[in-house]
Amino acid sequence: MNPELIALIMFGLLVLGLFMGHPLAFVLGGTAVLTTFIVGKPMVLGIVINRIYGDVLDNYTLIAIPLFVLMARFLSDSGVTDRMFETLRLLMSRVRGGLALAVVFISILLAATTGIIGASITVMGVMAMRPMLKYGYAPTLTSGVIAASGCLGILIPPSIMLILMASYSPLSVGELFAGAMLPGVLLGLSYAVYVYVISVLRPDLAPMVEAEEKISRGELMRMLVIEAMPPLVLIFGILGTLLLGIATATEASAIGAALALLIVLMRRKFEWKTFYSAMLETGRTSAMILFIVVGATAFTGVFNITGGLRATQEIIRTLDMEPWMLMTMMLFIVFILGAFLDWTGIVLLSFPIFLPIIQEMEGVSLLWFVVLMAVVLQTSFLTPPFGYALFYLRAIAPSDVRTGQIIKGVLPFIGLIVVMCMVVALFPPLVTWLPETLYTK
Repeated sequence: MNPELIALIMFGLLVLGLFMGHPLAFVLGGTAVLTTFIVGKPMVLGIVINRIYGDVLDNYTLIAIPLFVLMARFLSDSGVTDRMFETLRLLMSRVRGGLALAVVFISILLAATTGIIGASITVMGVMAMRPMLKYGYAPTLTSGVIAASGCLGILIPPSIMLILMASYSPLSVGELFAGAMLPGVLLGLSYAVYVYVISVLRPDLAPMVEAEEKISRGELMRMLVIEAMPPLVLIFGILGTLLLGIATATEASAIGAALALLIVLMRRKFEWKTFYSAMLETGRTSAMILFIVVGATAFTGVFNITGGLRATQEIIRTLDMEPWMLMTMMLFIVFILGAFLDWTGIVLLSFPIFLPIIQEMEGVSLLWFVVLMAVVLQTSFLTPPFGYALFYLRAIAPSDVRTGQIIKGVLPFIGLIVVMCMVVALFPPLVTWLPETLYTK
């Protein structure tokens, strides 16, 4: 059987399994197993199993994922995020669209401390959605800003997506963290600018907070110092040690989890019940990611050994396109896949195909392209029909907020992500400057 037909069969089985509603991890693994029998090469599974043990189960870097998940749970249980939102809500009370701006800035802090999308959106939705609706904010703006801002966690370090990307590319975790820092922060700031502008142009969408909600400037500054210090210490504890080369990603994640637990203890919020719940949730989230990684490793392993990977790469190489057009096509494919798959599956399926081709392009930075992909993958949580952020928000939104309003609310933010992609594409130093400054000797 020729490799082109094998590639077609594997992608056909993948699409069929997904549209039948089966979990991604089992669709990937099942497709790999079925393909080996269809092509008459079941012995390939032995090689794939060895790859799973070598590439996944023995991968020291991936230990950072459950540790960052655990850190997120500790922060949520300590009430840090609740107090930060309340402080920023009061700080922004004198600004048009202040509640929405508070959501954006808290989400940036959450992204820099947790990197978990589900946790960020759920926390912000529970804290901010009902107050925003209570003060007269439009359901579309409320839904859009909470969903989009919550997705910053996969772009702003420390990010479990960037850790996984580093594990399946020649790049280090530190390089990816440094490269994604500026684009991630700039994307968050673009959300804030959009919120402010739309609040000024359309005051009916974001009314001012009532006067009785305001407090004295001195009390506000005291709250800001007290509530902002713990997460800032955590951020610098993680990113500082990693970017300065003091600790690896795994060691930095352990430092973060330890500091988060210390915050819980200092706030006298420690309970064995919540500790057990945090450990259980960490196990569930980590197992879900690990199953997807194992399934994707099996899929790409069979895809590679049977010749499908090489055939796909050759088809792409033979396209009569300029390098920038080819990269645009790759990013567009990632965007389309984002409407149907989560970022884990997209990264593990696309990296083996795209990265070798990018490395062959003269004058193209692999780091720049990978970060560009990370920016595009922001949309994978927002684009219907399978945008996970939409499902998270739908689960916690009041019944009078319609699903159509949630989808309509995220559309402007998808547009901002596309604009940021173009900015990063036109100005590569936004990605390369910080890594070159930190790691070039």
